[in-house]
Amino acid sequence: MTSTARASASSAGAPEVQHLPRQWQPTPVRPSLPIGVAVLSVLIALGGLVVLVSGLLFLLNEYLGTAIPSQLLIVHQVDVLGAAVLVLLGAVLLGVATALWNQEAWALYTTVIVLFLALGYLFFTASITVVFLLFLLLFVYLLAVRHHFF
Repeated sequence: MTSTARASASSAGAPEVQHLPRQWQPTPVRPSLPIGVAVLSVLIALGGLVVLVSGLLFLLNEYLGTAIPSQLLIVHQVDVLGAAVLVLLGAVLLGVATALWNQEAWALYTTVIVLFLALGYLFFTASITVVFLLFLLLFVYLLAVRHHFF
């Protein structure tokens, strides 16, 4: 545009565009991780790791014999099938802990269902102790923070 054309365009009221605005892109909204869920997921992960390692140590001791000393075993009274179940259970617990940390809804509902079943078992066996109260507190807390999961 020449200076005379620019002067006539600005006097005519037409705006002059220097650049286009940035293209709008939606940002994913991820709620913050509640501290109780973080602590719970770390505790579940530690428990899962202990269960996994105990099953693996037993299996290694069973099949390799002298490679793993029996003093390192965490569980002694289990058979090979039980040790395989321990390895599987440990892997599942690690998966649930990871999913809780990532705020996935299926992990929340899985944990709530397990807590509900544990509460029912403890209630109907008349084992209302500190463990029952702790599980009840966790159950209510997880229901209260369920909006943080997606």
